[in-house]
Amino acid sequence: MIRSELVQKLAEDNQGLTLQEIERIVDLFFREIIDQLASGGRVELRGFGAFTTRSRDARTGRNPRTGEAVPVSAKRVPYFKPGKEMRERLNEG
Repeated sequence: MIRSELVQKLAEDNQGLTLQEIERIVDLFFREIIDQLASGGRVELRGFGAFTTRSRDARTGRNPRTGEAVPVSAKRVPYFKPGKEMRERLNEG
């Protein structure tokens, strides 16, 4: 599912809201998750999962075309841990 499909599904399920209102809600939802992670926080959605960040150390990578060594700086990357309900649903027989 892509963002526009999510907005369309929410519009179908919430006839009282305009498409623009739903788009603002979806934008706000994602922006708040990003802002929380950027400030070093954590976002937990019960039954769905938790978003956090992890640190990656600086390293030496390789350019796949030339094989040349390239320095890769340290960075934080997003990490998602699925919740119990999601794991159970994904593994239903």
